[in-house]
Amino acid sequence: MNILIVLTSHDTLGDTDHKTGVWLEEFAAPYYTFLDAGAEVVLASPRGGRPPIDPRSLADEVQTDATRKFADDSDAQWQFDQSVRLTEVYAEDFDALFFPGGHGPLWDLANDPQSIGLINAFIAAGKPVAAVCHGPCAFLKARTPDGDPLVEDKKVTGFTNSEEAAIELTEVVPFSLEDELTRLGGNFVRTEDWGELAVEDKGLVTGQNPASSVAVAQKLLALL
Repeated sequence: MNILIVLTSHDTLGDTDHKTGVWLEEFAAPYYTFLDAGAEVVLASPRGGRPPIDPRSLADEVQTDATRKFADDSDAQWQFDQSVRLTEVYAEDFDALFFPGGHGPLWDLANDPQSIGLINAFIAAGKPVAAVCHGPCAFLKARTPDGDPLVEDKKVTGFTNSEEAAIELTEVVPFSLEDELTRLGGNFVRTEDWGELAVEDKGLVTGQNPASSVAVAQKLLALL
């Protein structure tokens, strides 16, 4: 069981002076969930090397058992530092695909042709794909083999407009994830702000926010 985790390489929060990247918990919790299930995990990113970590996800109040484990795990740190360039990975080598969130993906993975091509290849091969929080932005330009938007007529979720407003980034992000998933025909579902929600529809797994990261990973594993 081989799982590819695709991480953002983007580290700037729009036109602000603030940094962004991957939200650490949304990577660490699924990473260890996959490993504990016996999966082999490969990390990739558009630029390769160490992906940027959103500094807000390093704050004491948002640390979890998974993030603390990652901080002390030299093997995981080495793998994270050595993420493979997306141009060097191939869908046929993996059984499933997973995208953590953080705001970084809104600027690179939402439009990255290599990432979009990978998603399309996984879907065409009947392999499951998953993402959490802002990670589902990677699916916006993906298509089914028939050429339809991947999310069309599927139950999906992701970081909501009200959650974006709560952290005062509505005017900073390049687009609303909730609005775009809905515009493309997705059946957007949600729970309360910061509550856990993961949904699966025809091999597409999505989670609403950081609290949903383990549930997304578990649903992806169930499909395997």
